[in-house]
Amino acid sequence: MCPCSEIHVDIRSAEEKAKISGKDLVNKDHPQVVEIWNLVFIQYNRKANGSLETLPNKHIDTGMGFERLCMVLQGVQSNYDTDVFTPIIREIETISNKTYGNTNKVDVAIRVIADHVRAVAFSIADGQLPSNTGAGYVIRRILRRAVRYGFTFLDKKEPFIYRLVDVLSKRMGDAFPEIKSQKQLIENVIKEEEQSFLRTLDQGLILLNRIVEETKNSTVSGEKAFELYDTYGFPIDLTALILSERGLKLDEKGFENELQKQKDRSRAASEMLTDDWTILIDDAEEEFVGYDTLEANVKLTRYRKVTSKKEGDMYQLVFNLTPFYPEGGGQVGDKGYLEDVRGDVVYILDTKKENNVIIHFAKNLPKHINEPFKAVVSDEHRNLSASNHTATHLLHQALRTILGDHVEQKGSLVKPNALRFDFSHFAKVSPEQLQEIEDFVNARIEGKLPLQENRNVPMEQALEEGAMALFGEKYGDTVRTVRFGKSIELCGGIHVNNTSDIWYFKIISESAVAAGIRRIEAITNKAVRDFYSENNRVYSKMKALLNNAKEPAKALKNLQDENAELKKQIEGLLKDKAGTIKNELKQELNDINGIKFLAKKLDLDAGGLKDVAFELGSQFKNLFLLLATEQNGKALLSCYISKELVASKDLNAGQVVRELGKHIQGGGGGQPFFATAGGKNPSGISDALEAAKEFVK
Repeated sequence: MCPCSEIHVDIRSAEEKAKISGKDLVNKDHPQVVEIWNLVFIQYNRKANGSLETLPNKHIDTGMGFERLCMVLQGVQSNYDTDVFTPIIREIETISNKTYGNTNKVDVAIRVIADHVRAVAFSIADGQLPSNTGAGYVIRRILRRAVRYGFTFLDKKEPFIYRLVDVLSKRMGDAFPEIKSQKQLIENVIKEEEQSFLRTLDQGLILLNRIVEETKNSTVSGEKAFELYDTYGFPIDLTALILSERGLKLDEKGFENELQKQKDRSRAASEMLTDDWTILIDDAEEEFVGYDTLEANVKLTRYRKVTSKKEGDMYQLVFNLTPFYPEGGGQVGDKGYLEDVRGDVVYILDTKKENNVIIHFAKNLPKHINEPFKAVVSDEHRNLSASNHTATHLLHQALRTILGDHVEQKGSLVKPNALRFDFSHFAKVSPEQLQEIEDFVNARIEGKLPLQENRNVPMEQALEEGAMALFGEKYGDTVRTVRFGKSIELCGGIHVNNTSDIWYFKIISESAVAAGIRRIEAITNKAVRDFYSENNRVYSKMKALLNNAKEPAKALKNLQDENAELKKQIEGLLKDKAGTIKNELKQELNDINGIKFLAKKLDLDAGGLKDVAFELGSQFKNLFLLLATEQNGKALLSCYISKELVASKDLNAGQVVRELGKHIQGGGGGQPFFATAGGKNPSGISDALEAAKEFVK
């Protein structure tokens, strides 16, 4: 625990202050007696057993409520009445055609949207995109909550929140220029997220309607509501609201039970037990020597045991110095081993950084913990990672040169076997541009550009020299610069000594990650050799299948043309066959209660069944036709009902195939006059054909 102090302000009227002292309302959730400042005096560390130990260095953490301070200084009664929010609220009123201040539900919705668009916009500007995991999931949930309020209370069924970014940019852009520079990206990401969730809302409403239809009493199952929440991201309060409008209740306890089960499963899967550090040597400094060497003589300064369901027992080791590079800047951590003077080896499986301490992960604790060790980094793992890391720098340069200066890095992953690079760009990168980018990088590799590295360079000096700082990254007063030719970036990662060490660069794929964010996946070095070796193997196999043609591409094209021509001939023959069958089927139609009826199994594919059905349907206005076939071990039913019968007899082909589909262990649907069903039980076809008569009796 740490002592703290708080500053509260009482903005009530004089009359209210006379009735009760402000100090009696502190921390009582009074809307006009609020905390605007907090100081926490950090001086203890809580150990795993719950006991407290004094920190070697003590700190003061301060927190100030910006919006609340504006409220006090501007003499208003709510954060939302300050000039921080009022321009956004006015814009929401204009877009929604709703008035703020008239009804509570609309007011709440407008305040939620105004607040949430700020949080989401600043997060995206800081480089955090919506996703399904971690901080990205928090951003997605915040935005979805805003969309839900607009959907339900402002009747906004189309994306609109992205339009508020312009007002926010004009209002906050001077203080936070990133909001202006990233405005287009922020708008694109928010708009795409809105479109995606609005589609989810529609799908969720369809499922909710089905759940309501299946509910036998006035209370909807909490388990079903949780399915909506979990599968479609359907907010539970929206589910409850829609049910209340239909006079139904929600089993909230059942929902909470399902939610708790999910949380328990997630917690159990990720639960980790962490022991306290065992201190062997009181050495607060840990020197990283991995830029210059892959081996070093080290001493173990502390260790602790961690246990998780996924990894089992692991040991975290800290040394007085280390050549192991910890995971960071998109690059994975080093692997390797420790060897003691007796030759005993402990393998280092991963390296990470925690609170500025480099931590080495091992399955076993060294036997002789007080003796020196030789720490050795896997040179293959390191060199392959270095090749891919340097390639990302050259790729970044290529993208900005070929696509434009608007390109900014939005994320990366550097592993020994591959690299991934996310960047801002407004359109799909064309095949021609990808080839140009690949050629650009390989030209720098062939140019044998040497690594020019400078450490402990003042930040301002590095920027003046042209070093590129990645937006969203945090840098100290001094930095490390990495240069290859005209590519110069601030970077703490591991790189090759010369671009020729990369050997070759090959783009594997280009795709979209989010609105305005593209991703390139590529390989270098050994992975490229393996790639071309596999391609050559497949090429040789394909060539053999083409009878070792001298021009296999031409031979394959001829084969495709021939196949297309044969396909046309087969389609023509099938159409002729369908026409012949149609004439035969006309003779088999039965009159049942004024309806031309036929249920029959045919040797045709799905397209053939449809052609026959529509050919016959064009000749009769009172036709009820059920055709069946068996294809590749699957059953298929096609039902055609004349539109006149649909209207006069209240028949529906979709309902017919759904019911008859039970006989073939399947289901289907379609339009009232034509529908199909598929199933996995062809032996049930005869039962389905027989049961069809019941619909016309």
